[in-house]
Amino acid sequence: MAASTTAHAGNSSGRSHGGVRKVEFGKDLSFQAELWRRADEYFRTTGRRQRDLWPMYLKSVIILAICASSYLLLVFVAQTLWQGLLLAVVLALSTAAIGFNIQHDGGHLSYSDRRWVNRLAACSLDLVGSSSHRWHWKHTIIHHMYVNITGYDHDIAITPLARFSPHQPRYWHHRWQHLYMWLFYGLLAVKLQLYNDFAYAITGRIGPHTVPRPRGRELAIFIGGKAVFFTWAFILPMMLHPVLTVLFYYAVAAVVLGMAMVLVFILPHLVDKADFPLAEAASDSNPADDGSKDDSRPPATKPVARPPSKGPAARLEAPFAVHQARVTVDFARNNRLLTWLLGGLNYHKEHHLFPTICHLNYPALSKVVEQTCSDFGLPYHTHRSFSAGLAAHYRWLKLMGRGNK
Repeated sequence: MAASTTAHAGNSSGRSHGGVRKVEFGKDLSFQAELWRRADEYFRTTGRRQRDLWPMYLKSVIILAICASSYLLLVFVAQTLWQGLLLAVVLALSTAAIGFNIQHDGGHLSYSDRRWVNRLAACSLDLVGSSSHRWHWKHTIIHHMYVNITGYDHDIAITPLARFSPHQPRYWHHRWQHLYMWLFYGLLAVKLQLYNDFAYAITGRIGPHTVPRPRGRELAIFIGGKAVFFTWAFILPMMLHPVLTVLFYYAVAAVVLGMAMVLVFILPHLVDKADFPLAEAASDSNPADDGSKDDSRPPATKPVARPPSKGPAARLEAPFAVHQARVTVDFARNNRLLTWLLGGLNYHKEHHLFPTICHLNYPALSKVVEQTCSDFGLPYHTHRSFSAGLAAHYRWLKLMGRGNK
């Protein structure tokens, strides 16, 4: 187990990755060590593998087959509007499933013990329209290190469009964000495929973070992936169908894909059960080793959090693993179909604590995590269903829009 988590264990040290802003976490690793020990014991006693599970390979084949079949039927067979709409939705959901399952596990090195297999799985993202290189920096490095930390986690930074954190400024239009944000969520896939990846490749920036631009092999994968995507998504269909028809079905598929991507992120993080800790500048904070101090949220009138542009790393009292436990919420854990489709991301706390372990192990590991959190006095929040998670996010949007925190 220790070897499998090496790539992410370093996150707790506050070390810099390229130009990524730094936060130093608390030094008490007792929770993390005990959690890993119990997980090690589970794998030792059950004999279950952490990666390279045959059901994962079978699952990948099924998802890829559904995606390819729905695309071929949409482009070459569909004759009516309703056939086209149904196939576009299936194509979008199977594309999302590729990202949640194959690409996500590959990008976290949790698909296989073989690096080239993980790399191949991760590159599936390039074939469906986004960049695996950008995703690595934005998701694996930045998001997983700094979940819900305002000024560091770029996934919660869409100001002034919306206010997701109590440490972000509130504008007058945020009072309606619980209504209008649902319209914007569906645009995420379009933004990623047609704008964000190119902006990142040119500027080398993700929010406040400076990251390496793709070069050499990474640049070839970036360009090749975009060429493949634009060919199957636009060029080939436009050779057989009117341009407006192709753009219409792309819009339908992109909105469904975007909604699926957003919802899997917001339910575990952007709810009232998740913490939004504020990293303090090194000169303004006292180092804490035990992470035991309460992470109470300051009112919205407190200064807005911004990462320092230079100087020593900011500090967060909570140790890294404790922070991960506090900022993630599971949802619909008893829904096996949803767990299968989402790549276990409804077991989100388990994912953030064991990102390099295949998601097929998350349901079993959830019992280990829940008991360990209980023993250490840490929260183990969960939404009983997908709809309960949606309702919780709606309430959070409304609360943040009113500026009550």
